[in-house]
Amino acid sequence: MFPLRDNVPSRRFPVVTLVIVVVNVLLFLFEVMLGQNATALTESFGVVPARLIGNWYSPVVLFTLFSSMYLHGGWAHLIGNMWYLWIFGDNVEDRMGRLGYFIFYTLCGIAAALIQVAVAPRSEIPIIGASGAIAGVLGAYLLLYPTARVSTLVPVFYFIRIIWLPAILVLGGWFLVQLLNGLATLNVQMMTGGVAFWAHIGGFVAGMALLPIFRRRNTQPPSLGYGQSSTLDSRYRW
Repeated sequence: MFPLRDNVPSRRFPVVTLVIVVVNVLLFLFEVMLGQNATALTESFGVVPARLIGNWYSPVVLFTLFSSMYLHGGWAHLIGNMWYLWIFGDNVEDRMGRLGYFIFYTLCGIAAALIQVAVAPRSEIPIIGASGAIAGVLGAYLLLYPTARVSTLVPVFYFIRIIWLPAILVLGGWFLVQLLNGLATLNVQMMTGGVAFWAHIGGFVAGMALLPIFRRRNTQPPSLGYGQSSTLDSRYRW
């Protein structure tokens, strides 16, 4: 399933979400310009579990917990992450306020990296990407808008259809996939690289746990747009 948009309107423009997207894109373009030298960039500013464990007291090494979430390994990696952030981040920013949202996003990214380090503490492969922080946004969104509708690309046999599905199904299903893949590749990820499933899991759980702290008490959820009901929409769109 691939989300296209949701039906929750934003009450103000998502400045922080847009800035995060722009910074990620600009830094990735810088990586592309570096060519083969981009490897040195990711090794220096990505989270290397073995290095973090051995030098946890170093400010330079600790900084990688922040810098790593603004680096990406390819166009698909970047576009997929930024797409999810743009769809779901605006509504979470709306409920937290700009400063609170940025702090929340950063803490989720750090928590995600630490969970991945805990799973593979001896790994010397850099952990990069915004997906751990974005997973935190997804976790918060799920708690804030479980009955929201998400327009989703769904493969049905040989066809791809666009169906409005409840957020609890789309994001809950996403988390279940990460959990199953994380358990299936647990031993493998201790030795090799690949998708950091445990960073996704850690970020998602961190987002749910941190939401009560960062959600502003004086805000009410906006009225939902199309597909307010929490039941599955039987109308299909191509």
